[in-house]
Amino acid sequence: MGSKLREARKKKKMSQSELAFVSGVSRATICALENNVERSTSTKTLKRLADALGTTVESIFFTRSEQYTNRKG
Repeated sequence: MGSKLREARKKKKMSQSELAFVSGVSRATICALENNVERSTSTKTLKRLADALGTTVESIFFTRSEQYTNRKG
């Protein structure tokens, strides 16, 4: 998950601080997510990050098999 978030952020040529500013999510949270540090993160936070990066929550935070399972669900 973290590498996909980092990849999406870098594709937009944004620093963690810039993403934090645009999304309203703390830089510490972004750093923790990118480094796969276990912590509780709300759906709202994931949505804010995805919106700021111009993508979907599913494309950043779920594997292909999870996306498929969620659609069938």
